[in-house]
Amino acid sequence: MTDGLLDRALRVLAAFHEDAAELSAAQLAQRTGIALSSLHRLLATLVAQGLLMRVPGHRYAIGARLWELGELSPLSLRLRETALPHMMRLYDATGENVHLAVLDGSTPATSDALFVGRVTGRASIATISRMGSREPLHTTGVGKALLATRDEPWLRQYFERALLPQTTRSLVTELALREDLDRTRARGYAVTREEMTLGNMSFAAALGRVDGLPPVAIGVVVHLERAEGRRLAPLVVQAARELRAALEASQSH
Repeated sequence: MTDGLLDRALRVLAAFHEDAAELSAAQLAQRTGIALSSLHRLLATLVAQGLLMRVPGHRYAIGARLWELGELSPLSLRLRETALPHMMRLYDATGENVHLAVLDGSTPATSDALFVGRVTGRASIATISRMGSREPLHTTGVGKALLATRDEPWLRQYFERALLPQTTRSLVTELALREDLDRTRARGYAVTREEMTLGNMSFAAALGRVDGLPPVAIGVVVHLERAEGRRLAPLVVQAARELRAALEASQSH
């Protein structure tokens, strides 16, 4: 593909998201600014390459080839595959939703928590996050655990962005969040209390630096009525420690 064609193709792929998993050509033209005449040719190419697929209603969705390529990422081949047994052990010990997330963004001001793994069960509470979703750093347990690993220059840039509330309990001022991050560093794990979803609480811990991977955190989300921090927090910290050791061991082989 030429640079111009590649740019247009990426604009088309970026138009899809969780709330718009299937889009018509007209919707894609509106979202990308690409003329319909050019867009139809581009869509045909993307379908032929398996990057998009046609679905009922004259709409398009992300294709299997794009998923196949994504599975070659170190976030899948190395991180998620290594993490799954540790996530399952944490789930078995808690019975709660287990999340695995990485810090992702081209700049601090555009960074989010990218969820790359999730284990849940029938007794687990419903959560907004899903594998592949992006959630704010300042309102999620894994996000705050990741924020607590950042240095001061990085944080200064991060706080240039507006911190939008997800609930009435969200921390949205720099002072409040900095104080919370200080507490996170002191105890070794992050806590959120109804900051992402009312009625829910989370405990999360960062893994520390692992060569070849972005910053990683693991955590659990639990209903307030079952939020036994003295029991859950040590389990999360232990899971983070053991997962980091496993990742380092896999890198040395």
